[in-house]
Amino acid sequence: MISVAEARAKTMALVAPKSIEIVPLIEASGRVLAKDAIAKRAQPPFAASAMDGYAVRSEDAQPGAVLTVIGEAAAGHAFEGVVAAGQAARIFTGAPMPDGATRVIIQEDATTDGTSITLSKDLEDNHFVRPAGGDFTVGDRLTAPRVLSPADLALLASMNIAEVPVSCKPNVAIIATGDELVMPGDTPADDQIIASNCFGLHAMIAAAGGHPRLLPIARDTESSLRMAFEMAQGCDLIVTIGGASVGDHDLVGHVAGDLGLERAFYKIAMRPGKPLMAGKLAGAAMLGLPGNPVSAMVCGQLFMLPIIHKMLGRPTRDPVMQRATLTSPLSANGPREHYMRARLTADGIGAFDRQDSSLLTVLADANALIVRPIDDPARAVGDEVSYLPI
Repeated sequence: MISVAEARAKTMALVAPKSIEIVPLIEASGRVLAKDAIAKRAQPPFAASAMDGYAVRSEDAQPGAVLTVIGEAAAGHAFEGVVAAGQAARIFTGAPMPDGATRVIIQEDATTDGTSITLSKDLEDNHFVRPAGGDFTVGDRLTAPRVLSPADLALLASMNIAEVPVSCKPNVAIIATGDELVMPGDTPADDQIIASNCFGLHAMIAAAGGHPRLLPIARDTESSLRMAFEMAQGCDLIVTIGGASVGDHDLVGHVAGDLGLERAFYKIAMRPGKPLMAGKLAGAAMLGLPGNPVSAMVCGQLFMLPIIHKMLGRPTRDPVMQRATLTSPLSANGPREHYMRARLTADGIGAFDRQDSSLLTVLADANALIVRPIDDPARAVGDEVSYLPI
């Protein structure tokens, strides 16, 4: 068995960043920006009023001053004249400041009388002018890589960018294996269970920015597994679930080997997730996940997601461990790194009593994994432990 760190390094070495494609801005949400986006226009592109009121010269903004209103400026309708001494232009929020005007008197500080206004005795100190380029200027950048958020799309639009360079989505084939599996909604026999791992992993891949392909369940025969691998051709990553252990019906490693799998490793010193396998098959990375639901999901979090992130050009740093104090004691750990389902609260972190790798209810209630090093001694309430949020 190899360590979790070694397994992570070996799986990361299986893939490289994918190529770049250009997509319309409207389709870029959630995609990974692959190159810096450079603003083609400043925002605002002109000095603009921040409030409804009157555009005047700063020198004329005196308490009690009477000014002549010579025109009007609204958003999308600039005033073409020049505001001279003793003059003002009616202006609305977002409108360009007229030539000659350097501040805005908000309408609450002015009394209108036909074609003139009288300024109040207590004027705001704020000039209520948004300077040209106050948000960003031509040439400013939105730096890559980054997962584009709704706010990023609004920013790109205001930069006058209509098309965006993004990383191509990796295609990920998901192959659940086993005679015992049926799909949700089907009627299982008494000795069968519902396939669940593939749906959790599908959601995980999609949320990470990949393009998941859920293939039909592969049965415990060489012909069925070969057909599944054939259907996965053209994908960047093949994820199998189950069938990678050493039982008589665990055929994934054998069939993949016959098809040319270049195995990177098999088995890691990790709990849950010991029977993890990885390698290269027909140009694609392959990750053989354990069949137990929690094992599959935890290994998906620790190994599959970083692979997808690397293919998308996202940062692939080692997981950043956080620290919290225990709210319940832990017994000594054994010879494998243990990722314990846990609940993090304002009072600290506590592991669930039941850690069996088949218990999806426990995983669904967990929001963290306590990470126990190999041979970690018993821990008492109040001790600090490392954890990963999930």
